[in-house]
Amino acid sequence: MSHTVEFYFDFRSPYSYMAYSQLAHMGVEISLKPMIVLKVMEQVGNVPTTLICSAKARYARADLGRWAKRYGVPLNPADMKSVDGEACLRAVLAASSAADAASITEALYRACWGEAIALTNKQEILAVIAATGVDVSVIEARMDSPEVFAALESSTNEAAARGVFGSPTMFVGEQMFFGNDRLDFLREALAHDAE
Repeated sequence: MSHTVEFYFDFRSPYSYMAYSQLAHMGVEISLKPMIVLKVMEQVGNVPTTLICSAKARYARADLGRWAKRYGVPLNPADMKSVDGEACLRAVLAASSAADAASITEALYRACWGEAIALTNKQEILAVIAATGVDVSVIEARMDSPEVFAALESSTNEAAARGVFGSPTMFVGEQMFFGNDRLDFLREALAHDAE
């Protein structure tokens, strides 16, 4: 397989955590596209069903446990209402290279969904990033800059314009795949493109 996967995501989405845990090991180039999923939903007229349907919220907890077991990834979530998800997204955008952005994304997902670390502020986020070996001085200097705020807004608007309605959403070329449970279709598209 040889292709780029564009990965639109928000750290608040547990299914994005699941999907990224698999994408990171597929041997494909991942173009990270941080977005504020609630703003995307607002733009396209979507609503998180787990917020309006308590039965689905209960089911999602059990379902996430099944996926975590299948993928062999830890599932020990922080209180996501206290996580500064937008600051986490800006930290990814502040990275000076794609490799650093990937390391930051993996570390922040693991922290908030696998290790119950409530990333409530910039210092907590930087502490997790520092453990990866990424130079946090670069991230600290850039993550609250007007350029990075603008980049996050632009990525969020781009997602809505492309028809994204939730997280995770992945693109192979113009083919869109929504959800962690669509990775088999994504693999098929990648294999087809490599032929």
